[in-house]
Formats: sequence, C-alpha cells, structure tokens
Amino acid sequence: MELNLKWCFSFLLILLFQSTWASEQYHTETEMELLGQELLESARQPEFFDWLKRVRRTIHEHPELGFEEHKTSQLIRSELDSLGIQYQWPVAKTGVIASIGSGSKPIFALRADMDALPLQELVDWESKSKVDGKMHACGHDTHVAMLLGAAKLLQSMKDQLKGTVKLVFQPGEEGYSGARHVLKEGDLSDVDAIISLHVYPTVPTGSIASRAGPILAGAGLFTATIRGIGAHGAQPHLSRDPILAASSAIVALQQIVSRETDPLESGVVTVGYFQGGKARNVIPEFVEFGGTFRSLSREGLAYLQRRIKQIVEMQAVVHQCSAVVDFMEDEGLPHPVMVNDLGLYEHGKRVGEALLGKSKVEVLPVTMGAEDFSYFSEKMPAAIFVVGIKNETLKSYQPLHSPYFFVDEEALPVGAAVNAALAVTYLENHSAESLSTN
Repeated sequence: MELNLKWCFSFLLILLFQSTWASEQYHTETEMELLGQELLESARQPEFFDWLKRVRRTIHEHPELGFEEHKTSQLIRSELDSLGIQYQWPVAKTGVIASIGSGSKPIFALRADMDALPLQELVDWESKSKVDGKMHACGHDTHVAMLLGAAKLLQSMKDQLKGTVKLVFQPGEEGYSGARHVLKEGDLSDVDAIISLHVYPTVPTGSIASRAGPILAGAGLFTATIRGIGAHGAQPHLSRDPILAASSAIVALQQIVSRETDPLESGVVTVGYFQGGKARNVIPEFVEFGGTFRSLSREGLAYLQRRIKQIVEMQAVVHQCSAVVDFMEDEGLPHPVMVNDLGLYEHGKRVGEALLGKSKVEVLPVTMGAEDFSYFSEKMPAAIFVVGIKNETLKSYQPLHSPYFFVDEEALPVGAAVNAALAVTYLENHSAESLSTN
C-alpha cells in the first residue's frame, strides 16, 4: 500500500507542476480523483478495514466519559507508536496531538473527539459496551478509528507531504468543553485550518454532507435554584412556595422564543429537569430546575441568557422567593455558534466530490444541535463535515445519543480516506499558493 500511495503522490506532483502558476486551484478534479481513489482503495483493503473495525470495536467495548478516556488515549498512543508518529501528550488530561510531515508551514489539522455518554447500550451485538451505564452513542469511537486510519495513510506518504498535518484527539466533548481546554494546552497556535468529521445517521453510508456558514447552534446550559419557605401542605399560607414560583418561571421562559424572538431567527429554550420536594404533603424549601438555550448567532445567545436570568429572578420575587441562576460560565459556556469557513467548506466539498462522486456530497440542513468544535472556529478557519452511516438493513438510522444508536462500519474507510485526502490536498494547494506569491 505504501508504495502505491507514494507512486500516486509522485504522479500527482508531476501533474501539479505542469499546471500554470496563475491557476487558483492546484488540484484539478482529475488529480483529486486519482488521489482519492487510491486512498479509498487502500482504506478498503481487507487488512486495513479489519484493523479499522478492530480499533473502533475495542474503543466501543470500553467507553469512557469526558476527561476519563485513559484506555482510549493509551490505545491511540500505542497505534501512533506502532506507526512511528510523534505526538504531544497529555493534552487536557487525556488528549493527544500527533504530527506528520515536514514540521513546517502550511499546517493543517484534523480532529476527532474521544469520549462516551452516560447511557446504557440497548443494542445486542458482538461488541456491545462492556461498561454498565456508559456507551459510545455519538460515534466518537468511529471518529478516533477514522482519524487513526488517516494517520496510517498519511504516514505512508509523509516524505511527500508539502507541510504538516496535526491530528487532534480531543477529550471531553460531551458537555465538558474539551475543545476549549485543548486549545489552551495544546500546540495548535500555528495551525492554518482545521476540519472535523462526525458520523451522522440521516445521511446514507458512502456519502458526506455539510454547508457553509452557521451549521450548528451556539448552546448554553443553566441551573436555577429558587428558595422560599417550606411548610406543611395543609398550611400553604405559612409557606413561600418555590414550586409555584418555579412553575411560573418555566411557563414564562417559553415566551422568550414565542413572543420576543424574531420568527425568522432560530432560538431554543428548553427546561429538561425539575427537582423539588420528596413528600406529597410538604411544600419544600427550595426547587431546582435546569435546561439549555440555543441560537445561531452570538447576539441571540447573549439575549436568551440575559432574559432567562431576568425572568427566573423576577418570578421568584413575585412569589416572595429568591433565585440564583448558574450558567456555568467558568466552564466556558455557552458554546459558540459553529460557523463553517466558506473557503474550507468549498475545499471539503471539492475533495468529497472527487473522492466519492458529486451525488455523494449533500447539503446538510442547519440544526440546533451543538458541538464544542465551535471553539476551534473562533480561533482559526474551521469546518465540520458529517459522514453518513445510514443503512436500512443494519438499522443504523437511530438518532445520536440514543441507546439504540448503531453504526454501519462501511463508513470507517470512507472517513479515513476523506480525512487523509482533505489534508494532502490542503497542504498541496497552500504550499503552491505560497510558492506563487514568492
């Protein structure tokens, strides 16, 4: 495989230098098709594919929550060691940042998240989670396997890379703002651009999808505690009822979107839990409830946060109670809006079309889901693409974060090849652009 990839790469270089310096794109469709086909064929070789599945299933069987991904991190480092790839570790406790190539500019990064979710897997199959109450229900096990697959492909052509590829294995995506911590601790200040792939159950296996501009919502969390005076249920006049105050606040929160937000703008305020009291005939002293708020703009996020605080505090006062609202800002919340860089999206679209065919690159609808990869988009050009895993026969169409979530593993070589092709062509294009300006 290594010899074939090196031959393909050398052939592409000859074609590249035959093109004119005035050309804005240094990889023609034909050149990218040749490279993409070689990468995809290599990733689909039985030995390579079996290795991808073995890596993914090992991680799937041993899921670990955010910043606890010690076994996952060890597996990643072992595979990198076996490939002769250097890396930085630890980054944000369990994260790993590997580097392949010349060590010089341009520098392109690929990212995969590592952590699992606190869910009990309800899918019976040979590699079901072996840890009670924990499951890879968002596909992060596949993300790690695909990025390691890209590492293997890229390492086989390391001497021909026109720059450096950094591979970011990120911990703590699921509610821990791991991307923020990786950016603080990792050696990423010199990165020119970054792309992340995420599996997606509504896109067919063999396809990818994305879009330019805002693609995922900025998202915050809040916890509200309302305190009053407890009393016996037979003597409500002696209480300052926090349940009534909280109920009024929750109803009023629904009006932020329905009556205060422009209908042409997207906003979400959802209360997801409510805890108050344990006895049917006792009014408790305090109540706690919490939820999430989301918007597709920075201004929208700030407005929602401000109004949630005002409404909860004022409704508490109306009922002669007090309130405290925690937005967990010390943990980096809310997440920024995920905005795909236009140029990077166009690059990914061209690579995907060359590798998979134009019909296999879809436009992804904007959703109010969130991803902490958005922290990267605030620091550098960034884009997120989804890799399809939908297969009716395998029933791999269950939503993300479902205990029935299942993956069509035929997507693994697609993700590995797409990752590698994105990196190689980005370096080639930007290395050529740099030469043309000198």
